[in-house]
Amino acid sequence: MATESFRLTNYHTHTPRCMHATGAEEEYVRRAIRAGYETLGFADHTPWPYRSGFVATMRMRIAELDGYIAAVRAAGEKYGEQIQVRLGLECEAFPEFYPWLEEIREEKGIEYFILGNHYDTSDERGGMYFGRCTTAKQMGRYADATIAGMESGLFVYLAHPDLFLERYPRFDNEARRVSREICAAAKRLDMPLEYNLLGAWRNPEARERGCVGYTSEEFWEVAAETGNVAIIGVDAHRPEALERTEAQREARRMLKGMGIEVLDGLDGLE
Repeated sequence: MATESFRLTNYHTHTPRCMHATGAEEEYVRRAIRAGYETLGFADHTPWPYRSGFVATMRMRIAELDGYIAAVRAAGEKYGEQIQVRLGLECEAFPEFYPWLEEIREEKGIEYFILGNHYDTSDERGGMYFGRCTTAKQMGRYADATIAGMESGLFVYLAHPDLFLERYPRFDNEARRVSREICAAAKRLDMPLEYNLLGAWRNPEARERGCVGYTSEEFWEVAAETGNVAIIGVDAHRPEALERTEAQREARRMLKGMGIEVLDGLDGLE
């Protein structure tokens, strides 16, 4: 059987500035070149201009943003004949900060934003982490905020759309309902959903704990029923994650077998 040909790309790559990743930008780029990628996009967790003085522990600070931009651009210039390096950020759906995102996109030349909706309040202290949803009400909060974020027009795709299932105990009717709401909104807005490989690699551990976990086959069955488009994201927090290219091929085969179209590039960035 012939192997399907596709362009190897990833738009979801982190750096140590988020405080839970390792490896310099150049190391990610070199690994990507060795693995045969045509495009590598960096989308580290965005800083936020917190008004409360809150200091986050899982994202870069405002003072680090210019260094991040410079390092990604330098890597792109150095290896530009071998790979396309793109500059992005992974962001939550925090409407009060949307004007700031638009400002830095214009002033600093950020090429794209992906929506990775982790928290429901902008200072991340008084609210909840959406990966810890255990009730229908909590999942509903995730769906409402995420759909509003998709509707903002700021984001090129929705990262780990089924994050809300990370600790949810079973794929029951409520989980299915929330999945359908998210998938229907993505379909209506023509927004790709990310098949998140980091979540897929972690999913067996979640199942052992008695949780649905993400990336979840049940969610993607709903996406197939809805007619969603997928894009595969490595969500790389270590350079070596980019070398697990067979996982990309397996994910593509599975998704296409379910009837889901899989993108290997983003319009306007290639």
